Amino acid sequence: MLHAHSGLRYIVLLFLIVAIVKSLMGWLGKKPFSKSDNIIGAMLMGVTHLQIVLGFVVYFVGGWNAGLMNFGAVMKDSIVRFWTIEHAVIMIVVVVLISIGRIKSKKAPTDELKHKKGAIFYIIALIFILWGGVIKPFAMGRGWI
Repeated sequence: MLHAHSGLRYIVLLFLIVAIVKSLMGWLGKKPFSKSDNIIGAMLMGVTHLQIVLGFVVYFVGGWNAGLMNFGAVMKDSIVRFWTIEHAVIMIVVVVLISIGRIKSKKAPTDELKHKKGAIFYIIALIFILWGGVIKPFAMGRGWI
């Protein structure tokens, strides 16, 4: 499961970057919100939700949650704390941001607002992904596993 979770991140990133680029081009170029914009948003949300389901399986079946029984020890070890608490919380926030972005972009009254809302929420989600999945692990000397 960890390999599936680790591999799926590239698909999530691909869809997220495509959604950001399309949203920015639509917003700044004042383009109509097309069927392909809607499909990219739906696929992004779908792969993101699949990713979090796999993440929960890895977390609970893989034993990462077992450290929560000794919360004091988890909080003292920065690496265990990151993978047990911080990464999970950050990625839940990412899923929420992508879901909100998708819903708000779909329900916005104008095409410009649809693109704008998607772009804003997706960019914020990307920042969280970079922090919780790339920058922080590299800073801890663990790389992006």
